[in-house]
Amino acid sequence: MKVDAIVFDLGGVLVDIDLRRAFAAWGAAAGVAPDAIAARFGVDEACCAHERGEIDDRTYFGHLKSSLGIALSDEEMLAGWNAIIGEPMLGIEAVLRRLAGRLPLYVFSNTNPAHVAHFTPRFAHLLGYFRSTFTSCDIGRRKPEAAAFARLASLIGAPASRLAFFDDVEENVAGARRAGLQAFRVSSAAEILAISEALVPANTAR
Repeated sequence: MKVDAIVFDLGGVLVDIDLRRAFAAWGAAAGVAPDAIAARFGVDEACCAHERGEIDDRTYFGHLKSSLGIALSDEEMLAGWNAIIGEPMLGIEAVLRRLAGRLPLYVFSNTNPAHVAHFTPRFAHLLGYFRSTFTSCDIGRRKPEAAAFARLASLIGAPASRLAFFDDVEENVAGARRAGLQAFRVSSAAEILAISEALVPANTAR
C-alpha cells in the first residue's frame, strides 16, 4: 500500500540508547553497584506519567531516588539520565538523506522533558531531516496506546493506513499495526533502507 509519510522512533532507531549508562553513572555517584540499581529500576507508572508529561523532571527524579535507594542531587540524577542517550545509529544519516527527498519524515518518541531538552540541540542536524518531532510528553499519550497513534495521524494530517512506522520495540509495532499503520520492527539502518526502498521507490518525489 502506498505511504504518504514515514515515522521513526528515536531511541534504538535513530539514536543509540542504553539504560546501563545511567545505572553506571548513578552507581558511581552514590557508591552503589550498578547491578543493584538496575534490579530496582522499572518502567512503572511514574515513568509512564513522566513520559506523558503528567509529572515534571524533579518529581520523577524524586521518585527514582526513593525507589532506587540512592541519595543524589537532581543535577547528578539528570547527568545519569541524559547519559542514556548515545550517538546516532550507524548509517542512519545516509538513509535519512536518501529518503528525505521522497517523502515527509517524522519522529515519534516516548520520551520526557529532560531528554527532549538534551537531544533537541545535540541532534539538531539529524533532526533537520524531519518535518516535525512528536513526543509523548507533548501529546500526552504513549506508544503503544491506540490514542497515541490516532493523535499522530491527526497531527501529520494523513490516514493511519498511509503512514509507515519504524520502531525497535515489538509492543509498539504491534500497537501501531492495530491502529492501522504499516509498522515494522527494525534494528539497523540497513533494515530501514531495505524496507523503505520497497515502500517508496527511488523515483518517488514528495
